[in-house]
Amino acid sequence: MNIKMLKDKLSGEKPETDKKRKRQEKPDMFSAKDLQRLIFPLVIEQILAVFMGMADTIMVSSSGEAAVSGISIVDTISLLLIGLFGAMAAGGSIVAAQYIGRQEKDNVARASGQLFLAIGGLSIALMIISLLFNQFILRLIYGNIDQEVMSNAKIYFYLSAVSYPFLAFYNSSAALFRSVGNSRVSMNISLFANLFHIALNALLIYVLHMGVTGAGISTLVSRALSAVIILYLLKRQNQIPVQFSLKPDKIMLQRILYIGIPNGLENSIFQLGKLLLSSLTASFGTTAIAANAVASTVANMETLPATAIGIAMVTVVGQCVGARELHQARRYMWRMLKTAYIWLFVINLILIPLLNPISGLFRLSGETSALAVKLMLYHSICCMIIHPMAFCLANGLRAANDVRFTMTVSVCSMWICRIVLAYILSLYAGLGLMGIWIAMTIDWLVRAIFFVTRVLNGKWCRYAHRNLG
Repeated sequence: MNIKMLKDKLSGEKPETDKKRKRQEKPDMFSAKDLQRLIFPLVIEQILAVFMGMADTIMVSSSGEAAVSGISIVDTISLLLIGLFGAMAAGGSIVAAQYIGRQEKDNVARASGQLFLAIGGLSIALMIISLLFNQFILRLIYGNIDQEVMSNAKIYFYLSAVSYPFLAFYNSSAALFRSVGNSRVSMNISLFANLFHIALNALLIYVLHMGVTGAGISTLVSRALSAVIILYLLKRQNQIPVQFSLKPDKIMLQRILYIGIPNGLENSIFQLGKLLLSSLTASFGTTAIAANAVASTVANMETLPATAIGIAMVTVVGQCVGARELHQARRYMWRMLKTAYIWLFVINLILIPLLNPISGLFRLSGETSALAVKLMLYHSICCMIIHPMAFCLANGLRAANDVRFTMTVSVCSMWICRIVLAYILSLYAGLGLMGIWIAMTIDWLVRAIFFVTRVLNGKWCRYAHRNLG
């Protein structure tokens, strides 16, 4: 009798079986270096993504606030549409990561191929709808906004719509690379695409004076180039087997849609709610639209480490779930959440003293700049306290197939807290644009409470192996 069994006998506890002890002693699936190699490139990539948006806004600001506002309202619509195939890409990458954890290469290849089939059809359909109903969609959402803003928005919307399929294939390929822990590929492509984008922006906006049209063309070309490069690399590498096929695989599509549909509904309803709030923002005038556009751009930078870690959590938790290592999945959720908080505190404490100089880059009027700084400061404080619990943990739950719970919480919190409270605080309490941002952070708090409770009580574990067959 060994010492461990003797202790169990004296304490009255049942001795552990060799099988259970062996499972508990299994080495970590991801070392600290593995996590660093996964997360650091994602952080850089998120910085580059935000920088691309800022570059557009800063460069176009030379054409006036109407141009900035036009791009802003189109980006809000695009996020709704892009979110649909983004959710599909997330579903496919989660299924692939789980099969990677189970070391089932044939199923990884099937899942990857069906992901491209689904994402291609959906993105092309959304592109066609956006091109055919460009002005109708803008009028439906924003009503009778300033004519100059609407003119700029129509141009940018056309060009953005054409880029949807390219962006869909890029995001899907990048998600597949991440599913095997390789995030350097998308980081390198993003770096190249951003440099190319800025150079083309400078040519089209500053030299050829094409304004919003130049920004739209630059965005389209850079997205197309990124898609071509990453698809070429995906085909050449040996990390991710891809079984390309135009024939639907019903079983694999169902597994992807099991995650993709709830995730897509959640994302779409979330973005639809943001569209309603964007329409409410537009009712406060061009000053509010421009201040909201600038503050939103910088706010994305303030949360990007948490966003990157949330993306990485899909890979880590997904592989742990596939390997049936749920105790490791839970441990990595908390470990990565802690890392997200450290990053957010660092980056926001650096950004807060720089908010006024950052606002000055956008060439706003004094009133607009003051409002933008106020919004950014409020956001910085709240995101350091609440944001990771509301969004990082949600990705961990999704990677464990607990998608219906995250969808229900997110949708209800969005509409009850963010939408209803936004109208109450902004219109009836007289807080204007600030009321919308306060309602947003209350939405974060509600999500955080539910998701932390879900991870703690362990109910997510019952869904972990439902989708693998």
